[in-house]
Amino acid sequence: MAAKIFIDGEHGTTGLQIRTRMADRRDVELLSIPEAERRNAAMREDLLNSADIAILCLPDEASKEAVSMLSGNNKVRVIDTSTAYRIDPDWAYGFAEMDKAQGDKIRSARYVANPGCYPTGAIGLIRPLTAAGILPTTYPASVNAVSGYTGGGKQMIAQMEDSSREDSISANNFLYGLTLKHKHVPEMKIHGGLDRAPLFSPSVGRFPQGMIVQVPLFLDDLKDGATIEGIHKALVEHYAGQNIVTVVPFEDGAKLPRIDAEELAGKDTMKLFVFGNPATGHVNLVALLDNLGKGASGAAVQNMDLMLSA
Repeated sequence: MAAKIFIDGEHGTTGLQIRTRMADRRDVELLSIPEAERRNAAMREDLLNSADIAILCLPDEASKEAVSMLSGNNKVRVIDTSTAYRIDPDWAYGFAEMDKAQGDKIRSARYVANPGCYPTGAIGLIRPLTAAGILPTTYPASVNAVSGYTGGGKQMIAQMEDSSREDSISANNFLYGLTLKHKHVPEMKIHGGLDRAPLFSPSVGRFPQGMIVQVPLFLDDLKDGATIEGIHKALVEHYAGQNIVTVVPFEDGAKLPRIDAEELAGKDTMKLFVFGNPATGHVNLVALLDNLGKGASGAAVQNMDLMLSA
């Protein structure tokens, strides 16, 4: 029997992408609410409680409301794509490749918090090094990133694509989060294995989908004897045995003249690179992904598949 899946918020950017990924699947049955009825609480509650898995593509408070609608129903499992539960210990963090045990945690969980797009890249780079003892948990980490504008949802998409709007954005690239307060920082800290919050500087480029996340490091401030090659080896060993996160061979990365933020647009995988200058002891870790793929909708479908395989 096909599993019943309800995407609460299916008409938003993330929800639409999830629907697209499941359009031709016959192992799932999509429960749908008409866009005109998306604010019909009774209809939403009925569909939520009729699903095997509910995927919430909603703002934080709306996600919390949806979870409350499942009170007393222990059968429905939930994947939440908001920031509401990403550091909640009662929710499994939905980054299966984060460590060897995480896939099984997701598979058996009732509640799964889908990661943010920026944190997927940052944690993907940082966690293997804190786990290996190479990166001290007290390291003053910095995370610099650029995302495609679809990460901002329908409003930003309209602002970037419709120049006739009063609030249109004409910039080809812009920084935001200038107060250094960002909703993604707590999950970067917790799931990255850090004791102090990283300094996060996000930006948006005039391209729809794609993302580059950078974490610069100083060898002198890492574990004694740390080398650029040793960092690369730690990443390779951490991600061995799966096919979602790829660590680009060190020699191949060294030959690259540039990295295109849109290279993985439309894909649900992630590439990691290690660049360095032995003379200065400078290292730059780079993650490449689609902000709507492994950074959002693609990850949600991967988590759903793990949960259905239980």
